[in-house]
Amino acid sequence: MMVSPDPPLGVTIHGAIEDRPDRPLRYRARVRWTDPVTRQRRSKSEAFNAEGPAVAWLDQMQRLSRAGVHPETATMNLAEYGTSVMTLAMRGLEAKTLDPYLSGWRHRVVPSLGHLSPRMITNGAVDRAVHGWIADDCSRSTVKNSIAALVRVMEQAVRDGIIDRNPARITGWQSLYRKAEDELDNPRSLALPDWATLTRLADALVARSADHFRGWGEVTIFAACTAARIGEVSGCRVADIDTSNWLWTVRRQTTPSPGGLLDKGTKGKRARVVPLIVDVRELVQQRIDAAQGRPDARLFTGPRGGRISTAVLRDATHWDEVVSDLGLEHLRRHALRHTGLTWMADAGVPVHVLRTIAGHGSLSTTQRYLHPDRRSVTAAGNALSAYLRTPRSPSGPQAHTL
Repeated sequence: MMVSPDPPLGVTIHGAIEDRPDRPLRYRARVRWTDPVTRQRRSKSEAFNAEGPAVAWLDQMQRLSRAGVHPETATMNLAEYGTSVMTLAMRGLEAKTLDPYLSGWRHRVVPSLGHLSPRMITNGAVDRAVHGWIADDCSRSTVKNSIAALVRVMEQAVRDGIIDRNPARITGWQSLYRKAEDELDNPRSLALPDWATLTRLADALVARSADHFRGWGEVTIFAACTAARIGEVSGCRVADIDTSNWLWTVRRQTTPSPGGLLDKGTKGKRARVVPLIVDVRELVQQRIDAAQGRPDARLFTGPRGGRISTAVLRDATHWDEVVSDLGLEHLRRHALRHTGLTWMADAGVPVHVLRTIAGHGSLSTTQRYLHPDRRSVTAAGNALSAYLRTPRSPSGPQAHTL
């Protein structure tokens, strides 16, 4: 006989609170009920550090039970709850709409908010999640689809009586996106000013991480000096490094997927070659030596040997807090790439070479990193005047006298 996953409406839920003075979470609230089909006694409990929240939890469990919501459903985290109600939440959608919604749910909503229970999700938590997606260069449509999926699941939580209102119905995220787009129109504004600031950032990230993992600082410096994305740094293998000419062939990047992090081709779908400047060569050689020269070994990994992503770097180093303490409140992980390209442009790297290093598909994207000041523009005009006034062969340019 199949057992119904939910008790029928009006099933009696008995509650009690146990005081455990020797436990960090002193008060354990427990609800019990009898399954009307199997007659088995079932229970659900949760621990709290104060009696008030425990009493509130019991009251809510009893209220939800009277509405026909199973206690286990009421205490699921968002990822579990979404899985259990996804068919209901997405009903009525066409396949062409459903697919991007589900993709947004898997790739962005669950990694950002899935560990929280629906009752713990606030407007502020959703705002921060959306801001993180924008900061990670998600497209406008990707952000919109991810929010839409979250709204539908949270709306089901409202209908189930788990929450009173839908915190995912936020406004103003479009203005955040416009701000991010404005910044990308001037990526130079996102770059670190100098080497000293970069090393100070790297040291602070190491100091803030668990066990002061030195690798986080090395990833930060390497990404800035190669103008690479964090995912590309994670995808770098020993075999990709040419220590004879000190070049890195960027072939792959690490990206989130439904099954976790995986490697795939670069964003531009083609390999590119990046120079390794003197300032990072010792660091790179040390990483190669640590990998014992194995060609398939990752050059950079997390403290437990795992793959790195921009979210992993952010969480492991408390990035947001560190950059705020350093007076760099708006600095994102992707700004390390902006830093490298800006420094190369200021060093006089020709724009066509800079485009190749960056892997840009459009020259106009690379040109945003150029910043000719008035003096250089004036000097260019003077150079042209001098060129035109210099005697040339008959086949060359001539200065004309009117």
